[in-house]
Amino acid sequence: MTAIRPGLCSVTFRALAPEEIVVLAASAGLEAIEWGGDVHVPPGDAARAAHVARATADAGLAVASYGSYFRARPDEELTPILDSAQALGADRVRIWAGSVDTADATEDDWGRTVDRLRSAAAEAGERGIGLALEFHSRTLASTAPATLRLLDEVGSAHLSAYWQPTVAASVDTALDEYRALAAHTSAAHVFSWWPTSERLPLRARDTLWTRFFAEAATAEHPPRDALFEFVPGDDPAVLAAALRGYLASASGQQDAAEARLGS
Repeated sequence: MTAIRPGLCSVTFRALAPEEIVVLAASAGLEAIEWGGDVHVPPGDAARAAHVARATADAGLAVASYGSYFRARPDEELTPILDSAQALGADRVRIWAGSVDTADATEDDWGRTVDRLRSAAAEAGERGIGLALEFHSRTLASTAPATLRLLDEVGSAHLSAYWQPTVAASVDTALDEYRALAAHTSAAHVFSWWPTSERLPLRARDTLWTRFFAEAATAEHPPRDALFEFVPGDDPAVLAAALRGYLASASGQQDAAEARLGS
């Protein structure tokens, strides 16, 4: 079984310096950080990215990914983002599938976005970097079927997807979406918003996260990273303990199942 790494998204702590975030993450027992491209590691600033990479490694942590705000517009440059990702040591860049929700998109929107994603994935792949679609409203990756369509039409081994619970979705619906995307999911964003965009402690949706991690841990292709983000003023150590607890519980269940099969 491949272990899922617990980590955090640096955008959760935009007001903190990278040096503070690595200390926070390491002291909480996390293993990886997704560094955001809006504040902590701006696109094209390779020196800044290299500095953050050293700080991350010195704290005994891994770089999970580079959280970019690339929207796959036809004239939008990806190269500065890849420059920063490479200097950061990130082998994955989170991107966005346009700015139009699936429900409102025209075939022209689809065509333009697919074309740009295809060329972006090719450029990233040449540098040994993968791209991953944010699973999010107001993009063409707002539903599981739409995300699968994008992945199919782009047709690149260098493009994967993130998963996160859709806002206002029930536990069963959110898990159905994960199952549909599981084979393509390289990371999960972990948070508890309910009933819509109200930010709750992670344990407030205990059923969702217990079931998700149990399924993810036994998936044929588990997500590499589980990264918490955007939580209400919780102590990061408490959040990290909850995240690690879900992962440990899922791992224990898998070990027990394998022991039964071997007995």
